[in-house]
Amino acid sequence: MSDDEWRQFVMHGTRTGKLATVRADGSANVVPIWFVLDDDGAFVFNTGAESAKGKAMRRDPRVALLVDDQQPPYSFVLARGEVTLTHDVDAMLPWATRIGGRYMGEERAEEFGRRNAVPEEMLVRLVPTTLIALAGVAD
Repeated sequence: MSDDEWRQFVMHGTRTGKLATVRADGSANVVPIWFVLDDDGAFVFNTGAESAKGKAMRRDPRVALLVDDQQPPYSFVLARGEVTLTHDVDAMLPWATRIGGRYMGEERAEEFGRRNAVPEEMLVRLVPTTLIALAGVAD
C-alpha cells in the first residue's frame, strides 16, 4: 500500500487496532484498542494508566499495532515502534473526543471524550519506525 492507502485503510470505519505490549514477566499481551491517526501518521489512543497495557508501556515503550480487514481478500497494516505517553488531560480531551466520535458516532463524541480524558488515563502516541502494509493478501 502507498502512504495514502494505508492511512485510508486504518481509518476506514471502526476498525480496531490490536496492540501488543511486553508484560513484566516478558510474555506478550495483545488487546484491542480504539485509535485515530494524527496528521503525521502517528497512531493516537488513550488507555488507563493502571491497565495492563498502560503499565507495560510505562515500563517498556516498545509496541506493535495491527489493523486488519478480516474479509477476503484480507489486508493488514502492522506498525512497530516506541510510544510516548502523557497524562495532560487538556491535551487528551480533543483526541479522546475524536476517538469517541469515530467509534461511537459524532452525537456521542463529547460524552466519550470527557469520560476518557481524565487523570487516570494516558494519551498514547505511536510513531511507527517500521510499517508493513499489505493489501489483498489472498489475491
